Amino acid sequence: MDLGSPNDLRIAFTVNETPVSVRANHPHLLAALREELDITSPKDGCSPSGQCGCCTVLVNGKAVVSCQTPLSKVAGGTVTTLEGVDEEERSRYSQAFAACGGLQCGFCIPGIVVRAKAQVDKKGAALQRSDMAKHLGAHLCRCTGYVKILDAVLMVARGEVPVLVQPGGVGTRTVKYEAQALALGDRGYIDDIRIPGMLHAALVFTQHTRADVTAIDATTALQMPGVRAVFTAADIPGELMVGIIYKDWPVIIPVGGRTSYAGDVLAIVVAETRDEARAATQFVDVQYTVHTPLTDPVAAMSSSEIAVWKTDNNILSTSRYKRGDTQIALSTSVHVVEETFVTQRIEHAFLEPESTVAVPSDDGKSLHVYSGGQGIWDDRNDIASVLNLDNAQVTVELVTNGGAFGGKEDMSNQAHAALSAWLLQQPVKCTLSREESLLMHAKRHPITMQYKASCDATGKLTALHVRAIGDSGAYASVGMKVLERMAGHASGPYEVPNIDVEAIAVRTNNPVCGAFRGFGANQAQFAMEGVMDRLAAKVGIDGWTMRQRNVIMPGRVWGPGQIMDEGCLGASECLTAIKPAYDEARAAGKAIGLGLGLKNSGLGNGFKEINRAVIRFREDGRVEVRHGWTEMGQGINTVALQVAVHELGIDGNLIDVIVDTTRELGLGQTTGSRGTLMGAGAVKDACDVAKAAHCAVGVDHVGEYRVDWTNKLGEPGVTNPIIHSTFGYAAQLVVIDRETSKIELVVAAHDVGKAVNPQLCEGQIQGSVHMGLGYALSEDFPSDPETGFPLNKTLRSLKILRAKDIPTIEVILVESPQPNSPYGIKGVGEIGLVPTAGAVAAAFYDLDGTWHTTLPMLKSTSDSNTDSED
Repeated sequence: MDLGSPNDLRIAFTVNETPVSVRANHPHLLAALREELDITSPKDGCSPSGQCGCCTVLVNGKAVVSCQTPLSKVAGGTVTTLEGVDEEERSRYSQAFAACGGLQCGFCIPGIVVRAKAQVDKKGAALQRSDMAKHLGAHLCRCTGYVKILDAVLMVARGEVPVLVQPGGVGTRTVKYEAQALALGDRGYIDDIRIPGMLHAALVFTQHTRADVTAIDATTALQMPGVRAVFTAADIPGELMVGIIYKDWPVIIPVGGRTSYAGDVLAIVVAETRDEARAATQFVDVQYTVHTPLTDPVAAMSSSEIAVWKTDNNILSTSRYKRGDTQIALSTSVHVVEETFVTQRIEHAFLEPESTVAVPSDDGKSLHVYSGGQGIWDDRNDIASVLNLDNAQVTVELVTNGGAFGGKEDMSNQAHAALSAWLLQQPVKCTLSREESLLMHAKRHPITMQYKASCDATGKLTALHVRAIGDSGAYASVGMKVLERMAGHASGPYEVPNIDVEAIAVRTNNPVCGAFRGFGANQAQFAMEGVMDRLAAKVGIDGWTMRQRNVIMPGRVWGPGQIMDEGCLGASECLTAIKPAYDEARAAGKAIGLGLGLKNSGLGNGFKEINRAVIRFREDGRVEVRHGWTEMGQGINTVALQVAVHELGIDGNLIDVIVDTTRELGLGQTTGSRGTLMGAGAVKDACDVAKAAHCAVGVDHVGEYRVDWTNKLGEPGVTNPIIHSTFGYAAQLVVIDRETSKIELVVAAHDVGKAVNPQLCEGQIQGSVHMGLGYALSEDFPSDPETGFPLNKTLRSLKILRAKDIPTIEVILVESPQPNSPYGIKGVGEIGLVPTAGAVAAAFYDLDGTWHTTLPMLKSTSDSNTDSED
C-alpha cells in the first residue's frame, strides 16, 4: 500500500498478469475492477451483499465473490478475470456453454465460468455433477434452471469437444445468437458502457409510502464532493406522469405531491462518480407530512381514503363474465368443492439490476438512450413526453438485458437518466443497486381466489364460480390486465358449461404489481388444479383421468365463451405425452402430482397487435434483420436469425440482429410470448418482401404481422368472443420420494406449436420449472402491513432455489401446430410455470394427505449459499 494523504492511498496488486495500482477507497474489489480498471466481465448483480455470484473472480487462484472482497485482501496478490484466461481455455468454456445451451440472458454466466474453472482446475474429469451443483450455491441463475449450465461444465471437465450447430433454419438447434461472447462477459450490458465525460446519477427514494412532500432542500448535497446537480420534479420540462396503459406513475414526486409506495423517487443526484452520487443522496433533506398507508386490499376497496395520489378510486379494475346458470348447476351436481386459494407477491430477481445511459447529441437537439426495457417504443414515447420533445428527437436503442420476466416492462430509471443528461447536456448513467431495484419495479400479484366447482358422478365438470381480489399496489402498470388474464384463465384448459367469474384489481400503498411470467394464469390455475384434484378424489378417479375427461377440445366452448380451434389439441397431446411417466411413477409407489395448464400468447382481449420487421442487404455483404422485440434471454434474436436463414437461404454468420427506434417497427411490450409468435411472422413477411424485390441492396424490405381479430373480455353482444388468437399448453408431473419427502423429478410436456429452436425451448422450460418450484415452495416478497415497505432487501431473503435444490427435470416437446400462426408457433416462455404449483400441491397431498391452499407451501425452505470461496 502506498502511503500519502487519505485520498491518495493506493493498493497495488496484479490483474491478469499486469501490475496495477488502484485507489484504496473503493468499497470492494469489484468496484476497483469495474469502475477504475474498466474490467467488465465480472458483473454487479447485488453488491455488496455477495449473494448472486456474478462478480466471481480468481484471487491467488481461488474463486471469490469480488463484491465482498476488500482491497486489503488482494494487496500484493494476483487477480484473474476472464479477460486474463488463456484464449484456448476461454474458447473451451464459451463453446461448451454455447453448444449445450447453458445460458439465456447470460448475465450470471461469466461468474459461473470462473467458479467452474476453479473446480475443473482442481478436479478435472473427476468432477461430479452433484459436487458442481453444490459449488454453484454461491450463484444464482434465474433463466436456465441450471440443467444446461451443469451440462456445459461437465463437458469442459471431461475434455469433450463441443459441436456448435451453425445458424440454421426453423426447427434447428442453432447456437444462441451471441452465445460465446455472453458466456465470457465480452458482450456488454448497459452498466458496462463507458463514455468519455459520463456522469453518474443516483436516486433519492421516499422514506414513507403515503406522505405529503412539503419541502426538499438539496443545499448540503450540492456541496458534496463531485456533485454536479440535484434535480427535482420542478426541473421536468414536460409531463410528470408516465405509464404503459394509464399515465399515473410520477417520474418524481414534487413538493406538494404525495408519495404512494416505497419506490417513489423524490430527487436525482448527479455526480462525477457513482459512489459520489450515492453518498450525496443521503444529504438531500426531505420534509413530509405522513399519512397512514392503505395496505389491506379488502379494506382499501371500501375505504373513503384514497391510496394513490392523483387517483379517485382504490379499485383499479373489475373483470367479469358468466355463461349458463352456475347457481342451479352447483346446487344440482353430485360433487361440489369450495376452497379459498391465496398466492403471494413475488420478485422477478433478474440478475441484471436496471441501468440506463443517456447521451445528448453534439448539437444538443436530440438524445440517444440505451435501455434494457421490454418496450423501447413505450420508453421513447414517455421519455420524449417528460422532456417535452418530439418523438423524433429521442432514439432508444435496446441493449440486450440481463433478464426481465416482465419486470422491465414499466420504466424504472430511464426517464431519470434521460432528464439528467438532457438538462446537463452530458452523458449520464443511472444504475440501480439491488435494494433499489427491489423497491422500484413491479412484482407478481398476490391474489386471493374463492373457488366453488362441481362435477357429475363420472367427473365431468358442471359449474365454476370464482371471486378474486388482487393487490395491485400503487400504480396501474398492467395490473388491470393481469387480473383480466386471471379471470379469463380461471377455468384452466377445461370445458365448463356454467361459469361465473369476477376478478378485482385493487390499488394499495404496497409494492406495485404488474407483469411477471404467467401473468395471472399461474395464480388462477394453481386454484383450478386444486379443485380438479379435490373433485377427482370425491369421484374416485386419478388426476390424469379427471383432466383427460374434461380437457378442452376443438369446437368446444372454453372459459369466457371462446370456441376453441385445432390448436387446443395440444392440451390433450401433453396429457398423452406425460402418461407413461405418470404410470411409471405410480407403479413405483412414488407420491405424484399432475398439473395441466394453458396460457395465451400475445395480448388479445381486443388489442390490435401490429409489428414490423426489416430485412436490409448492405453493400459489405452483411444482412441486417431489424425487429421490434427485447432480447432478454428468451432467444428472440436467435428466432429472427433462424427465420431469415430459413426463408432467404443465406449464411447466418452474415446476419446482424438490431433493435432500436430509428424505424417505427414496434408496438407494445415484449411480453406474453409475443416476440416469438409475432416477431417470426414479421421477419418471415419481410423476407417475402425482400425476395419479391430480388433482395435489393441498401433498401429496407419491410414486413408486417398482425393480430387484430380478438375481442375484449365481457364485450357486450358477443356470445363467443375470441379472447386470444393463440394458446400454449403444458402438463407437468411432480414426483416425490416418500422416504425423503423431497421432489426428485419433474417431467414437463409442453406444446410449443413449433419448436423454432428445440434447444432454446428446452432451456426455457427448464428455467420455468425452476421458477415454478420456487413459486410453489419457498419464494415470497411480503410487505410490512404497517408501512407498506417490502421486508425483503437482499436476493438471499427471496429464498430462490439454488442449483443443489433442483430435481431432475425431463422435458418433452410437443408440437401441435396453431392454425394461422407462422410455422404453427405458440410460444414457450409464458406457459412454463403455469402448471407447476398445482402439480406440487397434488404431490404433497399424495405424500401426506394435506391439501395446500396457500403459496409458498414450505415457509422454512432455506436458501443458504454454499462456499463463496473455492
